[in-house]
Amino acid sequence: MAWKTLDDMDLAGKRVLTRVDINVPVDKGRVTDATRITRILPTVTDILDKGGTPILLAHFGRPKGKPDPEMSLKLVLPALQEALGRDVTFMERPSRDAIDALPTNAVVLVENTRFSPMEEANDPKMAQFLASLGDVYCNDAFSAAHRAHASTEGVAHLMPSCAGRSMEAELRALEKALGDPVRPVVAVVGGAKVSTKLDLLSNLVEKVDMLIIGGGMANTFLAAQGIDVGKSLCEHDLADTAREIADKAVATGCELLLPRDVVVAREFKEGAESETVKTEDCPADAMILDAGPDSVAHICQAFDRARTLIWNGPLGAFEIAPFDAATNAAAAYAAGLSSSGKLVSVAGGGDTVAALNKADASESFTYISTAGGAFLEWMEGKTLPGVAALG
Repeated sequence: MAWKTLDDMDLAGKRVLTRVDINVPVDKGRVTDATRITRILPTVTDILDKGGTPILLAHFGRPKGKPDPEMSLKLVLPALQEALGRDVTFMERPSRDAIDALPTNAVVLVENTRFSPMEEANDPKMAQFLASLGDVYCNDAFSAAHRAHASTEGVAHLMPSCAGRSMEAELRALEKALGDPVRPVVAVVGGAKVSTKLDLLSNLVEKVDMLIIGGGMANTFLAAQGIDVGKSLCEHDLADTAREIADKAVATGCELLLPRDVVVAREFKEGAESETVKTEDCPADAMILDAGPDSVAHICQAFDRARTLIWNGPLGAFEIAPFDAATNAAAAYAAGLSSSGKLVSVAGGGDTVAALNKADASESFTYISTAGGAFLEWMEGKTLPGVAALG
């Protein structure tokens, strides 16, 4: 779809309403991880360089439509000023007059948009109020793009709108991965439950050439084939659904890869005694907690054949050794192919980022999305209101 970027906008002398994601972790009044703040710097700097005044709109926590001092963006202000290397004007009750009274090169941070119930209701009155504060709207918060809120969707229809640098990078990476990818495309989908990723699997079997299923999800697919998975995490009630997805894969020509061997243990704890067995030989009193080395070799062969990789979810219980081995090995292999330019690799989702960081593979992937829900909904083929509104 066509959406404008900051390059398409004349920002000289303009007030630029800029929706950002600075929903950062705070402990005892201090920001403990400023990654999300760092990600907005290119957009804020670009607006200032083009002669515009960035007016930052953001949510923080879940205040449920009421002011809550523990969720005030005042807590984020010091870390934001430090990252920008300049003062930022905080406005609890913004007005156009107050904004116009500031010098052109000022940066404004507006109080938590979710302090008003009108934000999540996407109330037209709030959208109109926000639009009155600026001349141009810039959305740089892909992570909130799956929400149709006043500050993410409503206001975009009321003024010239564009994507910020972080949003632009995310959309270009996603377009490369699923919109118009270089084929063959392989997807890794892992995690605990099939039930949380039904839409995702149904969409991917129509879009990708190879689909690797790992984690607890794989157990449900194995059980659906009549394989005894012992005491493993498994959604037996979704056996029919798993078979439908497998049948759809056959119909669309998507190769489905399930574990060939598995790592099993009688207890789930650090350093638990474990053994590797063929998938069909899982002992009745054991749990499948990771994919085995033969499965990893099979996965790496799929990566060798692919030109594009999309990754969401770990291949095993990666939080605890030795059940992180398959995720670590496959991630390291994908990272090597990405570094040498043989693979475009895009990954996202909370556990995925943590797993790839643990495997020291993140920096070599082509793009890592930290957007969580928005990344998943995009992978599911859903329209994201915050992106659609920029078109």
